[in-house]
Amino acid sequence: MKIRVNGVVEECSEGQTLSDYMKVKGFDPALVSLEHNGRILDKDDWSGITLRDDDEVEVLFFMGGGV
Repeated sequence: MKIRVNGVVEECSEGQTLSDYMKVKGFDPALVSLEHNGRILDKDDWSGITLRDDDEVEVLFFMGGGV
C-alpha cells in the first residue's frame, strides 16, 4: 500500500495505524505533530486512524532556537 509522507511516496503495511507507522519510522511523538489528509490531529487520535492507500500525511517537527 502506498501513502505520501511529506510529499514522498512510501510503502506501508495494510492495516497499519498512524501510531504504528510513527513507531516503525522511529519518530518521537513528543517532538512531532501530524496532519492526515489535510486535518491536524491530536496525538490521542493517532492509534485510531488506519492508513489507507493514497493517504497523505505531513509530519511536522518542532524546533527551538533564535537569538
